[in-house]
Amino acid sequence: MYKNIAAILFLLVLSGCQTVQVTKGEAFPKMYGEKPASILVVPAINLTTAADAAALYSTTIAMPLAESGYYVFSIPFIEQFLHREGITDGEQVSRIPLIKFKEMFDADAVLFVTLNSWDTNYYVTGGNVTVGAKFELKSTSSSEKLWQYDDVVVHNTSGNSGNIIADMIATALTTALVDYVPIAHVVNQRIVNSMPVGKYHKRHNVDAKDPGVIATKAGVAK
Repeated sequence: MYKNIAAILFLLVLSGCQTVQVTKGEAFPKMYGEKPASILVVPAINLTTAADAAALYSTTIAMPLAESGYYVFSIPFIEQFLHREGITDGEQVSRIPLIKFKEMFDADAVLFVTLNSWDTNYYVTGGNVTVGAKFELKSTSSSEKLWQYDDVVVHNTSGNSGNIIADMIATALTTALVDYVPIAHVVNQRIVNSMPVGKYHKRHNVDAKDPGVIATKAGVAK
């Protein structure tokens, strides 16, 4: 009897830990309804302790969006325009009515990026570098959230020689010298891969049944 109860509890715990995946169409029906063709990326909201994280991250996002079939407004131009208006960070941008971006730039959607992690971490026998971000795409016509996704990449920088002192020194040097930008590229690719492709992609409007979208990362209750 007790063995049966233990087995049931184990299965319940196991099922609770399973990753639920859905299709792009199930996760993001509004993307297929509105079909945005152009995306305006605004300065990232930086919740990390790295002062230069938002500036570095802005150099990594245009390419994956363009490769996914979207027209992407020049990020440096948008940043300069906003700066002239006294807007220097993502928090300020989030308070601007979305319709303004439609009126000024004729953008179909605005991408908001929140940087949650941009950190180096050390522990006794190793270390790592972590980059994590959340994306939200909002319509300039309806103000609806069309798509959202988040992900984190942890890059291991631990030494592995077996000599604790040598590994500690190697870890410190490796972690200090890690370039965050390539890691940010990986985060971007993972996140943007979940987005339905745009009108300039050959699979536009036929990828609704593509699987692999993690429900929790997409903000989908399952």
